[in-house]
Amino acid sequence: MKIGVVINSAWNIYNFRRGLVCALLENEHQVVAIAPEDGYGKRLREMGCDFVPLRMGNKSTNPFSDLQLIYRLYRIYQEQDLDVVLHYTIKPNIYGTLAAKILGIPTINNVTGLGTVFIRKGLSSKIAHLLYRISFRFPDVVFFQNGDDKQLFLEKKLVKAEKTEILPGSGIDTQYFRPTWVQNPLPTQKREPFKFLMVARLLYDKGILEYIEAIRLLRDKGIHAKFQLLGKIETSKGLGISEKELDKWQKEGLIEYLGAVEDVRPIMAQADCVVLPSYREGTPRTLLEAASLGKPLIATDVPGCRETIDDGLNGFLCEVKNAYDLADKMQKLLSLPAEAREQMGKQSRKLVEMRFDQKIVIEKYQQALQIITLQ
Repeated sequence: MKIGVVINSAWNIYNFRRGLVCALLENEHQVVAIAPEDGYGKRLREMGCDFVPLRMGNKSTNPFSDLQLIYRLYRIYQEQDLDVVLHYTIKPNIYGTLAAKILGIPTINNVTGLGTVFIRKGLSSKIAHLLYRISFRFPDVVFFQNGDDKQLFLEKKLVKAEKTEILPGSGIDTQYFRPTWVQNPLPTQKREPFKFLMVARLLYDKGILEYIEAIRLLRDKGIHAKFQLLGKIETSKGLGISEKELDKWQKEGLIEYLGAVEDVRPIMAQADCVVLPSYREGTPRTLLEAASLGKPLIATDVPGCRETIDDGLNGFLCEVKNAYDLADKMQKLLSLPAEAREQMGKQSRKLVEMRFDQKIVIEKYQQALQIITLQ
């Protein structure tokens, strides 16, 4: 079977879908990765995929550009003679599905998160609802990464219930994200200073401002832990943190900005707690990576984030857009005995192994593909 995998970046396929792609290749399927070229096309080819670069403005809402995107996807699907297409992220889910429908190609879609157009109400949100309602009549299967997102789509009649299933995020390779204490005993002495780490794209909706305000509140209480921030700067449409703001926080001594890195494991391994005060997620990859590495977590009690934390067992949930509650939970975790925090880390690892291992995701896709081939 020749399977197209369509996402908004080649980096996304390589980093988040590599396990699935490898499993498909091992089962003797031919995989065609279709995404904007961002330096990862070569790596996908080295894995054994075909790679077709796609011109797509991820931030554009121009209807004429979007019509051109449907045509470009139509031409690629036709030229590649695909048997089935796996879509991820908003534009491939919507426009890729329409292109595949014209050609009569079965599709499996994955709603990886609702994004800014659902969090911020307005004209863009209304247009997105309409486009989902039109395009989601056609996929054979629609995977959601949490029950809240699925329920929202059902309530708004954007998709039929019989087409929907829930996946545990994109799945985690628990051998790649493996804590040191799996092989070695836990350290008996606490590292100094205590390190909080937030890993996210630098968007306001990720809760960056709440993290900064919580740090100020903790500093005012005389708590001098180390607060780190790791992630890519994104300033398009005023939705992201500017470099000027970032520089200001660093000069104030509030945070240590670590930039964007290809491999987060060495940095996460040195953190004592990973924080994500996001406003809404699909299933946040950063929290799954941190949990797989055996870290206690703090995140907002919102769709996507809450699935990764058993409150009080492997971390704490806090109120969304509430820096005071975030600071309280950070202080609460910091105040725990080292042994209690280590136990939380072990519970994080256990939760990932039970609920979020990539083997679960791969099995779900294989089942969906098998059903399509029998139709």
